[in-house]
Amino acid sequence: MTPLEIAGLTIFIVILFFGLFITIFGMPGTAIILIDVILYAAITGFERIGLKIILVLLLISLIAEILDFALGIAGAAKFGSSTGGMWASAAGSIIGAMVLSPLLFGLGAVIGFFFGGFACVFIFEMIHRHRLKPAFRAAWGAILGRVAGICAKGLSAVAMIIIALSNIYS
Repeated sequence: MTPLEIAGLTIFIVILFFGLFITIFGMPGTAIILIDVILYAAITGFERIGLKIILVLLLISLIAEILDFALGIAGAAKFGSSTGGMWASAAGSIIGAMVLSPLLFGLGAVIGFFFGGFACVFIFEMIHRHRLKPAFRAAWGAILGRVAGICAKGLSAVAMIIIALSNIYS
């Protein structure tokens, strides 16, 4: 591989992880992952990632975003994206990836990155919740709905990353 190819692949993987990271805050990370994969496939001439894989990733992304939208309509509370929560989530993502990488290698890095960041932002939000007066707190059902939405969307993003990287490295 040439240095330019290595740099391009590194940017591709960083954007994949960025898409996974922003799903923790309810943003459309699966769409970012999908766009990143489409651009990578177009640049490489659809050599390793073909149209079938892109269609599968599109389907996964649509299902994840529709599920997140449906839970939002049902009244699931959104987690705030304060500066402290962002830093806590970033630290948790790095720690989670470092903890699970020796056990599951690349898969552990992806799963640990998501669940480490999610755990830290969840803990941060629960601590922040207890500082609020009871009238301003989200109900437990709304919190559980948000947790379910983030986990479903995050696991969809993890599946998309696994599919994309397994096609590139196989």
